[in-house]
Amino acid sequence: MKRIAFFLFICLPAASLIGGCGKRRGGEAMPPLKVGVVEAVTDTVPNHMRFVSRIASNFDALIEPRVNGYLVATHFNSGMPVRKGQLLFTIDPNLLSTTLLAAEATLESARAQEVSARNNFERAVPLARIDAISQTQLDQYTAEYAAARSAVRSAEQQVRNARLQVGYTKIYAPINGIIAAGKAHVGDYVGVGTQFAVLTTISNIDTVAVNVAIPMAQYLRYAGRRPSIYENDGLLSDIRLSLADGVAYPFEGRYAYTQKDVSSAMGTIVLVVKFPNPDYMLKPGQFARVTACVGQALPCVVVPQRAVSQLQGINSVWVVARDSTACYRRVTLGRTVGDRWCILSGVEAGEWVVEAGTQKLHDGQKVHPLLNR
Repeated sequence: MKRIAFFLFICLPAASLIGGCGKRRGGEAMPPLKVGVVEAVTDTVPNHMRFVSRIASNFDALIEPRVNGYLVATHFNSGMPVRKGQLLFTIDPNLLSTTLLAAEATLESARAQEVSARNNFERAVPLARIDAISQTQLDQYTAEYAAARSAVRSAEQQVRNARLQVGYTKIYAPINGIIAAGKAHVGDYVGVGTQFAVLTTISNIDTVAVNVAIPMAQYLRYAGRRPSIYENDGLLSDIRLSLADGVAYPFEGRYAYTQKDVSSAMGTIVLVVKFPNPDYMLKPGQFARVTACVGQALPCVVVPQRAVSQLQGINSVWVVARDSTACYRRVTLGRTVGDRWCILSGVEAGEWVVEAGTQKLHDGQKVHPLLNR
């Protein structure tokens, strides 16, 4: 007969083997967990805001012909910079040149008539003094001379106008900027009342503009007391721009003006800031990221970023009370300033916040805080 042996194993808690939970062998108590803590402090923090917008030109100039005629030449490359005074278009001047010649001929005739009338007047004056001619005849010669002089002035004005019209057949750039493609081609009839009343557009980009949209709630919080919602000079400071690839633009922006309407769809007030663009690095239509300090710096409770735990949308910290008890707190975060978080709620200034060793903590646990200055 075979004998079957049974062995009974009794599993005891590991803590009982060493003399109880939280105790060393021999009944000695475990020391409190050492944790590094920092004191939450109040600091004056600039109100940094970030905006995403598009770059726009400073202003656009429409190039419109002042006279009608056939376009005979263009003198620019589309999409390239042009300088003020540069020749852009030439309109056929022949018809207007004929008008100028006719005006000049009329002027010469008027001057000849003026000479004749002046001679008659000058001869009549001494004759009237000796009563050789009547006063009526003298008055007639005087009136003819005055009319001749007026005719000369009128003819001179017609010549000046005709010369202006001929000069308008050459169209020059009124500003510096980037010129768009021409809408008319050589041979098209251009001018007022035609389909080519506008020939092209020049965009001035020596300075570029960017719209900054601030939610009204934040604007009212940061703007403080201002005489008008349209007077926002000084509201923005340290205005910086970075391009879509993250490269920082070297020039600082400045506040220009506030748009007259508040966006009804977004509930935002739009401020226009401008950046110098001497090397034409910026192009209208580009996306840009703008950062700026809005309003005066406000006091805020700050803690190191490493002290804040972020998990599944929950932001929390561990706070150590003055009796060395650890407490779990949910917090509302503001913006970051360097390596620190702004705490909007959940932590008060002067409290100790654990910055390292939070994985081993549980609520109400006694710890040994090591304050880092």
